[in-house]
Amino acid sequence: GAGEGGRGLGVVSRLGVGCVGPEGPSEVSRPVQLGAPWARDLHRNWKMVGSGRLAHALLCGLILSSVLPMVAEGRTHIVVPCYNEESRLPRQQFLDFVGDKANADLHFTFVNDGSTDGTMGLINEMAKLRPEQIAGLDLRVNGGKAEAVRKGMLHVLGQSGLEREDYVGFWDADLATPLETIPSFVRVMDTTPKVEMVFGARVALLGRDIRRKADRHYLGRIFATLASLVLDLSIYDTQCGAKLFRATDDLRTALSSPFSSSWIFDIELIARFIKQKRAGPGPACEEVIYEYPLETWHDVAGSKLGFTEKVKALYGLSTIWVTYFSSLGSGWPPASGGAGQTEL
Repeated sequence: GAGEGGRGLGVVSRLGVGCVGPEGPSEVSRPVQLGAPWARDLHRNWKMVGSGRLAHALLCGLILSSVLPMVAEGRTHIVVPCYNEESRLPRQQFLDFVGDKANADLHFTFVNDGSTDGTMGLINEMAKLRPEQIAGLDLRVNGGKAEAVRKGMLHVLGQSGLEREDYVGFWDADLATPLETIPSFVRVMDTTPKVEMVFGARVALLGRDIRRKADRHYLGRIFATLASLVLDLSIYDTQCGAKLFRATDDLRTALSSPFSSSWIFDIELIARFIKQKRAGPGPACEEVIYEYPLETWHDVAGSKLGFTEKVKALYGLSTIWVTYFSSLGSGWPPASGGAGQTEL
């Protein structure tokens, strides 16, 4: 079976199908959640069908026929935006991560955002080595991180036939947030059905390894406070580049139009969710977002966020407030609706 982080393969071990022997279930792993009720009853009353090999084979066949439709608990697709990442993309870390059987149901789509170096060639090489779990999307024109993420997620949602039990998110290519954090995000989704979004939060708690430059940390706290005021939402960290979402129609609608800012699109995405949740009958946005305090996060050299981008980010906050929360805004969602639009 798979490890704790696995989903597809892990189902088999959690179901305990491989632990049912001629003498009954092994004590090593007690089977649970055996699909249809009749399969569970049959398993509990093992001695009624005997302990011979034929009975064993029949039981396994019956259980498997009941369980197999449940094996695909959900698929996890991660979009990785890339711009001129040839020299710093941690290629081997991605390959090793998907090579682990515990991560067999995890997929990466690397979006080349009009790079001028050999980024796309590197992505193609990785895809050849792990074709079942790594794919590339080549955007010939550089549109910025926001468009790379948006188009990448729409591409995955459109091509993979994902549903609510599946997850799609984005992850910064520099792996400031380690890949090993992804199973933790998935676990939150798996165990808390009402949660639709899991966001990494860079909280420097004792016992955790959060390394941020002092100026970026304090400027980040000021910016996060302003973002919280704009959104009217008590959120600690809007800008961490590690986020996971359920593949819902709400997500498709929120991604249906380009963002106004490339660097603070995370906040605009949340603003869209807030408006959509307020307009619908379901829970409020603050009830479906889960901020996960990261165990590890390191500033990585080569960040492309300079002084000009910081000024634009502050201006972008005011634009988001006007567009989504003031009487002067155009409103959201668009009158025509956005769910299901996957144009690239």
